Amino acid sequence: MELQTRLFGTISYEEEDVITFPCGLPSFEDEHTFLLLPIDESGNSLLCLQSISTPALSFIMMNPFSLDPSYAPTLSEGERKLLEVERDEDLCFYVLCAMKRPVAQSTVNMKCPIALNPDIQRAYQIILETDAYHMRHLLSEFSHSEEDASC
Repeated sequence: MELQTRLFGTISYEEEDVITFPCGLPSFEDEHTFLLLPIDESGNSLLCLQSISTPALSFIMMNPFSLDPSYAPTLSEGERKLLEVERDEDLCFYVLCAMKRPVAQSTVNMKCPIALNPDIQRAYQIILETDAYHMRHLLSEFSHSEEDASC
């Protein structure tokens, strides 16, 4: 299949590449199907969450573990059930990034990560039940690490 995107032009993808958000995203509840596209050569540190149904809609996401290797999101039993996993470690996590100029003023939402079960390509945006993370962490707060997570 092909999709005309704002950032990448025309791209080809397969059905198995589609990530489904059964509940959509907050404020975008009607958006259920996305592609996860790498933006940089690292493959999974900086990504684009590209809507399939609305090609002009995309979000910049980052691998939170590349920002903070000690990041430890903990899901509820109900959230793990929705994602069909028994352990949080079986999921991939991403955080949404609000890009600004200068880039150091950009923020990431560590409080509400995207949790993805890569085995079934199902994802939800989760609100973590902790005060350890916030919705607007400045990128400049993080030391740059080359360490990547497994997803």
